[in-house]
Amino acid sequence: MLIEGLYTVESFEKEEQIVKATVKLNAAHKVFKGHFPGNPVMPGVCMIQIIKELTEQATGKTLFLSVASNVKFMAIINPEKNDTIQLTLTVTEEGNTVKVKNTTTFDDTLALKLSATFTVLT
Repeated sequence: MLIEGLYTVESFEKEEQIVKATVKLNAAHKVFKGHFPGNPVMPGVCMIQIIKELTEQATGKTLFLSVASNVKFMAIINPEKNDTIQLTLTVTEEGNTVKVKNTTTFDDTLALKLSATFTVLT
């Protein structure tokens, strides 16, 4: 985990190409003290890192983000109000690349849609 203590994975289910994970955010983490004081917001780059780490867990490979397209932040994730998020990833491996389509939600709210291509490092 690159950002130690930011989140914990509460559940992780993989069935063929589909990964479903529930992640609990640590609202007390220091990243939220600066982003933003008094009104914490989950940084987009941290969400992309979580998606990368879940994809690495699903594939058993070390990955490098090479392309992020169709990145749409649809709702603010405030860890004090919504500390549990659900991620659904469709993971497709093609040679030395891994393609991911992700949706991230909390409650019934769509928070993030992302398509990404990762290069396999190991």
